[in-house]
Order: sequence, then structure tokens, then C-alpha cells
Amino acid sequence: MAHGIPLVKTESPHVDNSTSASSFLENVGAGNIHKNPVVSSALYAYHKTNLVQINETGVRLAAHHILQKMRTDMYSPHSWRSHPLHMCPNGDAARDKAVLDWIFLVSSLNFSFWSVLEGRPERYGVTWQESWSSDMPKTFTGYWSLVAALNRALSEGIPITDPQFYSSVEQCPDSLIEYVFRPAEQCSEDIPLLRERIAIMREVGLILTQNFGGAYFSFIEEFQRRTSGKGTALQLVQFVTDTFPSFRDEHHFAGRKIYIWKRAQIMVSETWAAFYPERIDEPHPIFPGAAGPAIGDLTMFADYRVPQILAHLRILDYPPSLMCLLREGTPLASGSREELSLRAASIVAVERVRDEMVNSVLVDFYLWDLAKRVESGQEKIEGLQTAELVPIHRTRSIWY
Repeated sequence: MAHGIPLVKTESPHVDNSTSASSFLENVGAGNIHKNPVVSSALYAYHKTNLVQINETGVRLAAHHILQKMRTDMYSPHSWRSHPLHMCPNGDAARDKAVLDWIFLVSSLNFSFWSVLEGRPERYGVTWQESWSSDMPKTFTGYWSLVAALNRALSEGIPITDPQFYSSVEQCPDSLIEYVFRPAEQCSEDIPLLRERIAIMREVGLILTQNFGGAYFSFIEEFQRRTSGKGTALQLVQFVTDTFPSFRDEHHFAGRKIYIWKRAQIMVSETWAAFYPERIDEPHPIFPGAAGPAIGDLTMFADYRVPQILAHLRILDYPPSLMCLLREGTPLASGSREELSLRAASIVAVERVRDEMVNSVLVDFYLWDLAKRVESGQEKIEGLQTAELVPIHRTRSIWY
């Protein structure tokens, strides 16, 4: 993610230091801990690729550090609504349906924002206003350039987040979508994978229009009908991947299908966070019948940013051959041994951190934000021995 959702679990997490790495990995492999196929298939890929390794000492030390920082910062799921670029629910039915369509399109296009011009003003960026409530201009890069572009279009009266609109070539021609994603004046780059983004908008919009009343809200209503109002976040993720091919982040490696499901899990997590009840005793409107934390079965979202901070925290160890590729900026093909090793090891590692403290989604949110702050120089890890901050891996794909 491009993630962008700072959240921290507010209740005291259970910490069990008695679970060894070997017993944890054996239990995951046997399917005794998680129902999420992402976990077991990531573990399989982690062993079969045999490149990136998990440092158990780093896991324990970093988990303690992360837990202390998360307690100090005291974020909550309500933090989602505090971000100045987020379109937020307000209790009005029409508005809330529009928010769901906004989340759906952002999640559909939430991939591949890294740039070889990182840190330079010429990299792709979008100029909009600082927030929905401020008209001061600001240029956004990375994931936030996507959000700013869609918000800018909405503020110009273009209904770009309406699936019935963006699925129609007649109402929303390619040239209009190109205009929506136009870069800031100083930029020499266009948004990466523009043709792929347009194709995905047509595909997901058509599926929603033909089968679910042209709205993400109606898709969720159908999910609730099928699960008798007791559906879990993981079940919604599976419904998303079953329905939309472009969310099917799956790869074949060493004779087995590897499930990653990065964007599908993010979309469900954003849906959960955006509509998180104001009061702790209120049921969640999307997952009212879910037992326990609604997102407890989801994993971290395997991208290029979280592995970077996991290695910096010495949770992951990279072999010299991979370090060389990263330092040289060598592109890694989607589904390659190196790329799958980075993504799979990240999932398994965050499950280990989760085993020490809290759930994987919240750990992921924290780590993604931390990576951005460390890379920009806004924060330095204190009280913990860290490794060199190596470059992110460069993979151009629609999956992340």
C-alpha cells in the first residue's frame, strides 16, 4: 500500500513468549492456527524459495519495541477518518454508499507507485488541495497521488468513483481517465501502468454493474445475504477474490498455488476501519456477526515497503545475492523466486510478530508508516539495533 491507515490495538495484547519459531511454523503448516490460505501458502513459498530468512532474535526484540511504540502512540481504528484525504462516512445513506465506492476504486488501483525518480520533484505527483476542508494546494506522490487524483476529479464534478460511470467507455472515455490522472506541472513521469489501471476500472466496474447493482454497497449486501449477516473479514476477502480477477493476487511456484491477496485484504481492512463504530459496544455495520476482532484472520499486506522496514528492524535477513540486486535497482519479475521470497517471508515474519503481540493487520499499518518516516528521515529507531535501510525491491505489477 501503499497502505496509509495508522491503527493500533488499544486493549492489552496477549503475549506468549513460550511459542518457539519451529512450533509456530509447524502449526501454521498443519493449518492449526489460521484459516487464511495466505498464511500456509506463504510459509510454503518461504521454505521453497529459501532466500530471505526470519531472524528469531530480531522478531522478539522488534516485537517488544513495536508494542511499546504502539502503546505510546495510542492510535485507534478511528484514526482512518482523521486522514485529510480520506472520504469519510457521516451517517447519511447516500454519502456512505459513495464512501464505499471510493474505497473500492482506491483499492482496485492501489498498486505500483515506486519511482526511479524517488525524492526528486520530477517524479509522478498530483497537485490537489491539502485536504477536503482546505483549498491550499499541495502535491502528493506515491500512494497518495492516487487518492489525490480521484479526490480532485470528484471536486471537479467528475463522478469517477461511480462504477456505472467508469465502466462505460461512452460516458468515461480513456481520454477522461488520462485527464483524471494527469501529473503536476513539474513532473516528467505519468502514473505507472496507466493502461492496466484503465483495464481494471472497466473490468471491476462492469462486474459490479452487471451483477451487483453497480455499487460496492450492493456487493456487501449480497455478501451479508450469503453469510446470513455473520460473515467475517476473511470470508469477504474470499468473496472479493472469487468475484474480481484483478484482485486475484495468486502465483504458481514449486508445484503449488501461492495466495498473497494484498489488495483484497487492504480493501476489506479499509472497509472495516472506515465504518468502525464510534462506541465499543456497538456492532460493526459490515461484520455485525463476526466473533472476535473482525480482521483477526487477515495477514499483513505484502508489498515492497514493509519488507524494507522488516529488514531494517533485523526481523528479516537478506542474502548477499539479493542485497546486490536491490542496491543495483535490478527489476524483480512478478512471481519470481526473489520477489516471492520477499513477500512470503514478510507475511510469515509478521505472523511471528503477531504471535508475540497483536494482529497482523495492525502491525502492517504501523510498519508501513514507520518505513516511510524512517526513509524520509523523519524518525530514527532508538533503543534497538538496526540494519542498513536497503532499497525497496522494484517489481512492476498490478498486485501491489
